[in-house]
Amino acid sequence: MSAQESMEQADQAKEASSENKKIALLIAVIALCLALSETLGKGAQTESISKNVEASNLWAFFQAKSIRRTVVQTAADQGKLALGSAGDDAAKAALQKQIDDWQSTAARYRSEEKTGEGTEQLSERAKDAERERDEATAKYHHYELASAAFQIGIVLASATIITGILPLAWISGILTIAGIVMTALGLYMPHLLHLH
Repeated sequence: MSAQESMEQADQAKEASSENKKIALLIAVIALCLALSETLGKGAQTESISKNVEASNLWAFFQAKSIRRTVVQTAADQGKLALGSAGDDAAKAALQKQIDDWQSTAARYRSEEKTGEGTEQLSERAKDAERERDEATAKYHHYELASAAFQIGIVLASATIITGILPLAWISGILTIAGIVMTALGLYMPHLLHLH
């Protein structure tokens, strides 16, 4: 082998090494993005599950309060029917007081502003928890797609080092940009795209 051929091979090796370093840097950047999207995804998934449990609990409490209110209201209605057949004035007064108490209790079960535990307040709280759950779920789906794009990008960039096919690195870069866009959408506009 001539000195010129040796120098050409050395130049090619230097160029390949330089390209490989750039690809390795690309892989490191993509891995960083992947770690971020995975962390955000796990947080969103945990939030979604937590808000789903909260909404379920609030709806169960709502149902219990509704049943109690219905039972008390039914008792008050039956008391009103019995009021006409009550014997003396003392019995009528006692029954009327009980009817009033039942109606007051039924009204309290419907709306308890102080505690936020009336059926009206529970319904609103449950709906808020459902909205928060849906938002977290939408974020989660965006982060999952971003993670997939980053993972495929890492594979393609790695394949570039092995095969020397440079277009794979370009596709990897495009996937990285797509992953960054999906992560940003998950953070700031999770309902822009309907992914589920």
